[in-house]
Amino acid sequence: MTAEVKKYLESMKGKKIAFVGMGVANVPCAKWLAKHGAEVYACDKRNKEYIGTGDCKEMEALGVHFSLGDNYLDILPQMDIVFRSHGILPFQNPWIGECIERGQKVTTEMEVFFSLCPAKIIGVTGSNGKTTTTTIISEMLKAAGKKVYLGGNIGKALMPELETIRESDYAIVELSSFQLLTMGNMIKKPDISVVTNIEITHQDHHTSLDEYVDAKRNILIYQSPESKTVLNADCDYSIGGRVYHDMRFDVRGRLYEFSIKHPVKNGTYMAENGDIIYSENGCKTVVMNKNDIIIPGMHNVENYCTAISAVWGLVPVEVMKNIAQTFGGVEHRIEFVREFKGVKYYNDSIATSPSRVVSGLKAFNQKIIMICGGSDKGNDMCQMVPLILEKVKLLVLNGATADKIYEAVTSNENYAASGLKIKKTDTMQNALEIAKNSSEAGDIVSLCPACPAFDQFKTFEYRGRAFKQLVNDFKD
Repeated sequence: MTAEVKKYLESMKGKKIAFVGMGVANVPCAKWLAKHGAEVYACDKRNKEYIGTGDCKEMEALGVHFSLGDNYLDILPQMDIVFRSHGILPFQNPWIGECIERGQKVTTEMEVFFSLCPAKIIGVTGSNGKTTTTTIISEMLKAAGKKVYLGGNIGKALMPELETIRESDYAIVELSSFQLLTMGNMIKKPDISVVTNIEITHQDHHTSLDEYVDAKRNILIYQSPESKTVLNADCDYSIGGRVYHDMRFDVRGRLYEFSIKHPVKNGTYMAENGDIIYSENGCKTVVMNKNDIIIPGMHNVENYCTAISAVWGLVPVEVMKNIAQTFGGVEHRIEFVREFKGVKYYNDSIATSPSRVVSGLKAFNQKIIMICGGSDKGNDMCQMVPLILEKVKLLVLNGATADKIYEAVTSNENYAASGLKIKKTDTMQNALEIAKNSSEAGDIVSLCPACPAFDQFKTFEYRGRAFKQLVNDFKD
């Protein structure tokens, strides 16, 4: 580890440090600091079973104390440093201000990582496409022989990686607006900043649209003049033309863009014939064609254009094209699983709401066989019905919501004329068997549940992995 990281860990010894909100980031960070001599307190309103029995046992073995339940914040006045979960926003939680008034430091895992990371950082944010773009960038760099640390909002804590990360490595970091909100001076980081797009979203969590957009702007306004910024030429970053928000005016270093609609001067775009072209200073290079990309949907063509602009100069063209031809997608997000007897199978288990199903169906340019259903969280299923009637030829329903979805679909005035066939069964496993036996070469079968997995599985991840295992076990 670097001298700076050693100094930081030495400064933590004997300090009372609270982690508030024991999620995927704070749990490993609490373990790491406890291992290096800090007096750590794990604070959460939820119980140990919810946090994870195994994780709690590991923390206890490292000497971590627990403050759980309704009064979990009562110990905060005794703390020297408080790590808040990224989802706990400062302006909505008065206890954060109280800590600051007492002279305590309130920080986050990501703030510490950015301040101490010796490697080059590629940061990716935006309203949509963050996870897939971040993963594509990581896959390209790894295939080019780089040592890569992938984490952030994608579900992996990076602060513990400070123990091994080196200057020659690359940290690829997905960043949400919640993580960026308080990330102030990021020591001229990231080295490469990517903003996929900006849409009006998360207004139930941010105090205003301005706060949301300004949080996203934090990814680029602290960069150095030597840095690179990648922006979407098809996106109005000013949100309706309000120049105050236009991120192009905030670029500190070199601006590169991407587009699937028109050429760009510096960056990557898709031509009319589907070629994906990198352009810089008048020189143009055909990197691949959109048909080389095996994960479906124009949004994924856009994600590749974004990634190419980010890694240009670090990854050879042939490596970029090979990733497009082989990378099956981020797990559970329209993830290509396998082609069996001419039928392609996709896992979109993350589609736990009707709106997610709509996005997934738009990715396919033919009618598909769709496996749908799960536990009921009270969603109105009617939102997805028009697109199901347009894009699905066989709907296989299963689980607790099978009847609810069936009613929503069959009561639509266009159902009879659509030609849609519907079959119902009890479990996802049986639904997949029906889909397999009903398919023929050239078909697409996709798991698009529209519902959580709790009726049959612990989480949507467990459901998706069970689906993949079943598909991969198909025998000729």
